[in-house]
Amino acid sequence: MRTPAEQPRGQGGFLLSQVHYLSRRVLGQRLRAHGIEEFNPGQGRIIFALWQGDGVTITELARRTSLERSTLTRMLDRMEKDGLVRREQQIKDRRSVDIWLTPRTREMFRAFANASNDMREVFYRDFSDEEIGLFEMTLDRILANLTATLDNTGGQPGRK
Repeated sequence: MRTPAEQPRGQGGFLLSQVHYLSRRVLGQRLRAHGIEEFNPGQGRIIFALWQGDGVTITELARRTSLERSTLTRMLDRMEKDGLVRREQQIKDRRSVDIWLTPRTREMFRAFANASNDMREVFYRDFSDEEIGLFEMTLDRILANLTATLDNTGGQPGRK
């Protein structure tokens, strides 16, 4: 590992991409180790967001997960087919659909929480509390910058 002085500048996006890819693989291993074979890490972020509160619209779920609605819709189609979530039309607005976890998915919460704790331990091994705080604060800033850029361009690359 390089010291901060030796680390080339401007590689944050590349490093985040590697972290994302490897963390998905490790999370997949951890999920299987805790007996969860029913969903993959990509679906796990949707399920995690719904464990925080389900009965939400696709628009709200897209906001919580930072997934595009079209991507989320395709993933929800598969998850509904696999019995992980269910869709229910709202009574007051028939055009709007709420997304709910199934009882089967709710039962996986403890195992998922244990797999998540394992990931946290792997992720932050040898980090001090101060380093964790600084890292997460930095990621929050990057996330805010990316979100603001999408908000300012309407999600279209190259538009200002």
